[in-house]
Amino acid sequence: MKKLLREFSKGIFIENPTFRLALGLCPTLAVSTSVINGFGMGVAATFVLLGSNIIVSAIRNFIPTKIRIPCFIVIIATFVTIVELMMKAYFPALSKSLGIFVPLIVVNCIVLGRAEAFASKHGISRSIFDAIGMGVGFTLALVLISAIRESLGNGTLLGLVIVRGFDPAILFILAPGALLVIGLLIGIVNYLTEK
Repeated sequence: MKKLLREFSKGIFIENPTFRLALGLCPTLAVSTSVINGFGMGVAATFVLLGSNIIVSAIRNFIPTKIRIPCFIVIIATFVTIVELMMKAYFPALSKSLGIFVPLIVVNCIVLGRAEAFASKHGISRSIFDAIGMGVGFTLALVLISAIRESLGNGTLLGLVIVRGFDPAILFILAPGALLVIGLLIGIVNYLTEK
């Protein structure tokens, strides 16, 4: 059980996909304009991570080495299609807001990297905890970045006005603001890790 908890926690702290490994930055930059978008993308990526890690881990001994990457992409694409259809059916506004970045989870470095580097080499239980940890770490990073960007760029949090008379800095809603926030947070995480 200790090993499984270590697999879970490493995705949140030690190997956080956004702050420590700098993976998945394209959707992070694009969708982190609001907390709802960030949370929605994080949950979608976590679902894909979990599903693909389970399947890849279960069939890892049957996939020929030469075609493992195309097989992983087909498995990941299946789960991305499921999550995309579910979002369109039950959360159409969120689906429209996230746009092309949900289908692009197929080529997200976090998902493909975990399938290749972890799930293809370990059992199902460790792969499940790894996927959940990485997904939660990615989601927490997206929510934190989104909260900062939304509050400073729109003056809102979860769509609610947080300070009356506050003049928002539009820069934070734009791509340069995302890079600034991510850069500062990566710096803070690195500083705290070294301490």
